[in-house]
Amino acid sequence: MFSFSRRGAAFSVAVPFVLSIIASSQAAADTEMADMSILPPIVVSAQHLDEGRSNIQTQTGASTYTIDAAAIAATPGGDNTLLNQVIMQAPEVAQDSFGQFHIRGEHNGLQYRLNGIILPEGISVFGQSLDPRLISSMSLVTGALPAEYGLRTAGIIDITTKSGIQAPGGAVSLYGGSHGTVEPSFNYGGGAGSFSYLVTGSFLRNGLGIESPDGSANPIHDHTTQYHGFGYFEDILDDENRVALMLGSSVGKFQIPNQYGLQPSLGLTVNGQSAFPSQGLDENQREVTQFGAVSWQHSAGALDIQTSFIARYSSLTFKPDPLGDLLFTGIAQDAFKQNVAYALQSDGAYRLNDRHTIRAGVFFQTDHSISETTSQVLATDDAGTPLNDVPVLIVDNGSKTEWIESGYLQDEWQLATTLTLNYGLRFDRFTAFTGASQTSPRVNVVWQALPDTTVHAGYSRYISPPPFELIGGKDIAMFENTTSPPLTPLAAPPLPERANYYDLGLQQKINRALTLGVDSYYKQSSNLIDEGQFGAPIILTPFNYRYGKQYGVEFTANYTTPQFTAYLNLAAQSAKGKEINSAQFNFAPEDLAYIANNYIHLDHEQQKTASGGVSYLWHDTRFSADFLWGSGLRADLDLPPGVTTPYGGTGIPNGEHLPYYTQVNTGITHVFRLSGAGTLTARFDVMNIFDKEYQIRNGTGVGVGAPQFGPRRGVFFGLSKSLGSST
Repeated sequence: MFSFSRRGAAFSVAVPFVLSIIASSQAAADTEMADMSILPPIVVSAQHLDEGRSNIQTQTGASTYTIDAAAIAATPGGDNTLLNQVIMQAPEVAQDSFGQFHIRGEHNGLQYRLNGIILPEGISVFGQSLDPRLISSMSLVTGALPAEYGLRTAGIIDITTKSGIQAPGGAVSLYGGSHGTVEPSFNYGGGAGSFSYLVTGSFLRNGLGIESPDGSANPIHDHTTQYHGFGYFEDILDDENRVALMLGSSVGKFQIPNQYGLQPSLGLTVNGQSAFPSQGLDENQREVTQFGAVSWQHSAGALDIQTSFIARYSSLTFKPDPLGDLLFTGIAQDAFKQNVAYALQSDGAYRLNDRHTIRAGVFFQTDHSISETTSQVLATDDAGTPLNDVPVLIVDNGSKTEWIESGYLQDEWQLATTLTLNYGLRFDRFTAFTGASQTSPRVNVVWQALPDTTVHAGYSRYISPPPFELIGGKDIAMFENTTSPPLTPLAAPPLPERANYYDLGLQQKINRALTLGVDSYYKQSSNLIDEGQFGAPIILTPFNYRYGKQYGVEFTANYTTPQFTAYLNLAAQSAKGKEINSAQFNFAPEDLAYIANNYIHLDHEQQKTASGGVSYLWHDTRFSADFLWGSGLRADLDLPPGVTTPYGGTGIPNGEHLPYYTQVNTGITHVFRLSGAGTLTARFDVMNIFDKEYQIRNGTGVGVGAPQFGPRRGVFFGLSKSLGSST
């Protein structure tokens, strides 16, 4: 089910573990919990340890939106969709190109956790690297976060994996349809004695790997192949201890799609050639993310603790079209980025008494980044005229190591039966291209005003390092007097963002089926972090606004019965920044001058956002539909001919938004019960059923590289055969 909650006193001591993937209703789950004595001892121990692990983390006072495996399976596409598409059904999440999404007006700033373990950031986003098939339950945690959450604070994607002990079995499936989509996959969990495991794997091939640049249903040169694998292995040593190993791998190969019928407009000639059809461009990108973690958990009496060692490898390789890129953009850049990270994380909770739960933890990370680029350009004179038509090579390589140290201490204090206070301090320090440290106070209050009415309020001080893995060395002096000169001779390194965050909300339970919620927030930042694509490689580059302010309000509604569920999210926001004070070489002087003197909308601001869905189960057939609606991301506002800004620009950066859009998806599934052989599930989905053509980006705006359109109508079919005892 989808659920929206404010974690308060009632949840502080024993957070319920998730059994929804094997329970047909909440009543069935409650019955199984109550009759735990009939379960094998190992299963009971696993449940006890899961409960202890959940108690280590708290979301008291934060906004938490939870989606479980049953809810994912009940949506159009089910677990065949990418994780980022699942997350976009949560409140105030705006879609963007390249699999990105934005929460509460933030560009990125997301932290992913698996079973409480932090995954260090990769060059490509985890929203495309993690497979929904591994999820038992996923929570999006936002707002004024407790002290245990830091470094990346726009949203916490907190995932609990399926259990091979508590829900043995799995499925093998084949899914495909429009755009040449073929996606075989499997997931299986099991165990023997105290040892259990979960493994998932999938292969995806289609002709719509990256968003269409021109709105066509089948873009030119847009083929992708993607591999995803995950394994979770644990051994319960005794009733109080377990060790676990987690491994994951994602490899994606992407063709960069082309528009049709364009010719170079820069007037360049390369090796005697000046014409080149845009449909003939051949750019390709390969992304690799691999991670592993080994952890030990101890839960005994009032103490719960988990310690983990984590490693992550991430790389991105871009291969240009040497001739075409140079003619169209003035530069053909072969780029390679690699980041290797190691981290140690330890978190614990101690129930001091009935009124106080103390939580503390430390986190250490080091990662080493390599950035290598080889660029082909034409040499020019001081006026910008090419000296000849023979390309020259510019090699610009660099590497750097980052260190992060964090720690926190907090107390969840139940002041009264209906009133909980969570307060604490967090310390973060990092050194990389720049360095900084900060001690950050956090305080949250949750008040059960009435039996069905919960009010929460919170304040959090944040510090967020710039995304180290995305920063690449660029010696802008090398590109002077070439066909790709720096727009501005300034290259200050990205800075850490510091912010004050305020959050106030209310949740009202109308009856057993219907819950309503409203939440408001305000964030004031210095050195607000943003990211942009400033070249042909789909590599984001961080930069800062000296001043930032974001605020908004969101409404949620959830209705749940055994056969019918529905949810609706509505949100409005404002996200603005002023004065770009890092990576200035990517911006034109007139734009820098305008932004230095005026607040502008952030390019990823979507002022109005809505999402919703319904699901109805009739016997063994489920009907479902969901939608995304938005007012559009930002684009530049062109001024009338002959009119300029006071700084010489012909437009207002991010001064316009793209048109409103709606995408509606539908699905039908039917379960065939095979005598003595489990089940066979057939699926039929239609994505963007009304075939609405809409723009995600139009190629203008601060840090926007190219136009992208949402997917056109797609028709898909799938078959899934159950395996093992979970059926």
